[in-house]
Amino acid sequence: MGIEINIKKGLDIPLSGKAKGKPETVKAELVGICPEDFPGYTWKCDVKPGDTVAKGSPLFHAKEAEGIKLISPASGTVEEIRRGERRRILAVTIRTGEEATLQIEADTLTDKLKLSGLWALMRQRPYDVVPAEGASPRDIFVQAFDSSPLAGNVIPTHIAEYLESGLEALKTLTKGNVYLAVRPGQGIRTKAAKVLDMTGPHPAGNASVQIAAVAPVNKGETIWTLDAGTAARIGMLVKKGYCDYRAEVAITGPAAEKPKKVVTEIGASLNVILKGELKEDASLRVISGNVLTGIKVNPTTDFLRFPYRQITIIEEGDKADEFMGWASMSPKKFSIKRTFPAFLRGLEKPFNFDARIKGGHRAMILSGELDKVFPFDIYPEYLIKAMKAGDYDRMEKLGIYEVAPEDFALPEFVDTSKQELQKLTRESLERLRKDS
Repeated sequence: MGIEINIKKGLDIPLSGKAKGKPETVKAELVGICPEDFPGYTWKCDVKPGDTVAKGSPLFHAKEAEGIKLISPASGTVEEIRRGERRRILAVTIRTGEEATLQIEADTLTDKLKLSGLWALMRQRPYDVVPAEGASPRDIFVQAFDSSPLAGNVIPTHIAEYLESGLEALKTLTKGNVYLAVRPGQGIRTKAAKVLDMTGPHPAGNASVQIAAVAPVNKGETIWTLDAGTAARIGMLVKKGYCDYRAEVAITGPAAEKPKKVVTEIGASLNVILKGELKEDASLRVISGNVLTGIKVNPTTDFLRFPYRQITIIEEGDKADEFMGWASMSPKKFSIKRTFPAFLRGLEKPFNFDARIKGGHRAMILSGELDKVFPFDIYPEYLIKAMKAGDYDRMEKLGIYEVAPEDFALPEFVDTSKQELQKLTRESLERLRKDS
């Protein structure tokens, strides 16, 4: 019997376009790894255009810890090093070729994780960054489900058998506990970890919520978090000496032609994955990830981004022409405040959301609305004010070390003032980390 945790505060956004059915395999012709997806380190490129790489070969190393690598998820030839302003590397792209997998040879598990790129797929609390080299976590939290809108499977079916081995390996990295968060009825049970049976709305799947409910992180302590898919890859690495870098991706959203699931390489180019999925003559927003925390991408030139599990397609809404606009009484409009009559038909039924924020930037309103979707023993509005003021002492007292940017995604969604709370949280955590 697991530890039962019921989350009462939160919100399940009823977005239409859920992916169904068994996943189909899509072979990526081009893959790209974007270093900005892995915060906490400065990444230095180890390859140049024309180099031949095997699956698992290093593409980047961390400037502050050369043993930590970002790897190629496919074998082939380095095609391009894309750069942005001030020659900042945006991505390294690989044109896939004949299958060739690199065996990861190292004496210790930590070295294997660093060389295989799996170290970079984990996160450290506080700060929500790639774990520091040499860090010893108090506990490790593994998420086996995702509660965000239209989320797909966290554990790719083709590597699910290695989850138990991965959890056993993680136990050797901490003197504390390994926790596995699941939804009741998922059918996942393990002897290698303490199981957390999570019920309640989103953000029940967020690591911060699980940590706060079991063993909150304090200043000076370190906790690692990762999804169960990464844990399964760790198990495969331990068992076979190499990894399967394919991901199971849910293509979702009200503007997707045929929501479905695909199995493809990590960092796969979107133009292949989304072939036949984009509506013609429509102004669309393609998001790598979910609508709350995902990254807006170009479906023609960009790639699947970390955490490599979901693509959401919605309409921009720039061509919307609604009678009476914001004053409309249409039952197709969603509102958690019962501003529109949609609650009469039930807010659980799917809505066709678009990308409009339905509001404007204004002074912060202390209304308590953020607290209704923020399941922490923290006053979110006062913490936001402290972050805006750059008051380090007050941020620490108000619980900044317990949260990550994703925890402010729902408050950002319901916020009347339309503040960029995730960006503010990331910047505040980064300042704290650099000054600590």
